[in-house]
Amino acid sequence: MKHFVIEDIKPNYTAIARQYGVDPRTVKAAYLRALNGQDPSYNHQRHRRRSKLDEYRDIIESKYAAGCSARSIFDFIVEKGFTGKYTIVKDYCRHFRRSQVKKATIRVEHIIGLSAQVDWKEKVTMMDQNGVPHTFSIFLYVLPYSKFKFLKLTLDQKQDTLFRCLFEAFQATGGIPKEIWFDNMSTVVDHKLSDFRHHRFNEKFLSFSHDADYHPIACRPFRPQTKGCVEALARTMGRLKPYNGEFKTISELNEIVNRICHRLNHEKSQGNNHQPIELWAKEKEHLRSFNHDLTRYFQSVQTRKVSRDSMIRFQNHQYSVSPNYIGKEVEIKPTKDGKAIHIFYQGAEIQKHDLTDRQFNYDPHDQRAILKSDLMADKSNKEIDRYMLKNLSIYDQIGE
Repeated sequence: MKHFVIEDIKPNYTAIARQYGVDPRTVKAAYLRALNGQDPSYNHQRHRRRSKLDEYRDIIESKYAAGCSARSIFDFIVEKGFTGKYTIVKDYCRHFRRSQVKKATIRVEHIIGLSAQVDWKEKVTMMDQNGVPHTFSIFLYVLPYSKFKFLKLTLDQKQDTLFRCLFEAFQATGGIPKEIWFDNMSTVVDHKLSDFRHHRFNEKFLSFSHDADYHPIACRPFRPQTKGCVEALARTMGRLKPYNGEFKTISELNEIVNRICHRLNHEKSQGNNHQPIELWAKEKEHLRSFNHDLTRYFQSVQTRKVSRDSMIRFQNHQYSVSPNYIGKEVEIKPTKDGKAIHIFYQGAEIQKHDLTDRQFNYDPHDQRAILKSDLMADKSNKEIDRYMLKNLSIYDQIGE
């Protein structure tokens, strides 16, 4: 403004205000002060009315940055003594979001063979051709350098399932990277011993990571930027939607997931304009070989709860036990050759099944007891046996 006065130039208040991000009236007031020989930077201190938010601004900002909604923050500070209305909290959160400088994010460097990213697409529900709902999850694994992907349909997210999926991912990708980034999942992080900034890994998971010889990294909650590749992969699972009502069994749905994975690995990536399969051919040479003894983490004794249908789930398939064990926890021990399972209750073996590709696997004695306990409670054993023989093909068709 002093320059304009010395050069006797009438300033364009609007243009200058736009340049400095202030109100045109502020520019005019500064010019008039300079014109009158006053310090143009001087401004009278205006009396600021005290806001009901003053005592709670730090709480609001920290909770909002942690991903809390404006409504939940309002309820929280009301318990702390806040007497204002919800609208001023909502407006302040909106203002804070706009004015907040975006935090720098340390992203995984896309160095060949360096890292992988892991997550779940959780609890997806789809209908089969008969209108029966199936709820499942999809294990997601991606190598950020090549964008090579591995997908696995699972019926649970137990820790032994995670270990099995990781082992199969190592097999599919040809080795193990130096580090793997995980979401803040309970099978990885011990939440009781962790806080928002410091993670404590689950002991068994840490043992698996040590034996597999990779460095695990847990991402902070509400920071999806740190594992953007696997977050993008999770969004592509929308490709399953056209198959809703189009599959017969969970095994057929698993084949659909495998086909989607194959297509993704042969499509050009928007990030590097290369097919993942092409870059993976080079990246797999930089991955570490893996220890096959890792199978002991998921082929040892596992526990399952017997469903109301008198079935237990194992590797995406269901196997029968006696109805006497409905609702009880049983132990499953795979054989060393991985071709069968033994089922125990309180140390006593109650059933054995060969592993198959069928969705439902019934032992004849279990099947007779299931029918006798409900559908054919008033029938004799001979009548039940005739019914089973007549309808045996139905169970085979279900599993095809």
